Amino acid sequence: MAPERETRERAVLGATAAPRPRNRLDQPKPTRRRLLPEWDPEAFGRFSERIARFLGTGRFIVWMTVVVVVWVLWNVFAPRDLRFDNYPFIFLTLMLSLQASYAAPLILLAQNRQDDRDRVNLEQDRKQNERSIADTEYLTREIASLRVGLGEVATRDWIRSELQDLIRELEDRRPDGRVVFPSERPRGRDTDDL
Repeated sequence: MAPERETRERAVLGATAAPRPRNRLDQPKPTRRRLLPEWDPEAFGRFSERIARFLGTGRFIVWMTVVVVVWVLWNVFAPRDLRFDNYPFIFLTLMLSLQASYAAPLILLAQNRQDDRDRVNLEQDRKQNERSIADTEYLTREIASLRVGLGEVATRDWIRSELQDLIRELEDRRPDGRVVFPSERPRGRDTDDL
């Protein structure tokens, strides 16, 4: 009776299925077999960029022209039993279509990768420009504060004029001990004659 009661309790609780083994989080998952082959997207992207660069060169156009001319000449002037593509050149058309059908996606993939690189470079340039602007604004504020601060600092000319005034005061002392202040001193050309 106890096993029947246990199955009834499991059915009531919704635990009729066998417990699944729990995955451990401290260990990597076991590798699974895949039906499709795996490839490194970066390696495939680099390969497609090399092909796209080659397709965009004059060398490719020259080689393509040579292949087409040799193909046509062979199928026109070779003995009949050695020709593999007669006059309407259907096989040549198929080969050129196949080449174009592979070239277009490879070129698009290469362009997408270049767009991604350009986007990253543009973002880095934008951040660098922001930092440069912030640095320039900071230096501008610092220079302005230095100019304001220099307005309150004694300059060499001011100190020199103060010292000259003190020297004159000392020279202008009268024998009776009284000091002649600059406001009491006569001004003009004749002051040196006194």
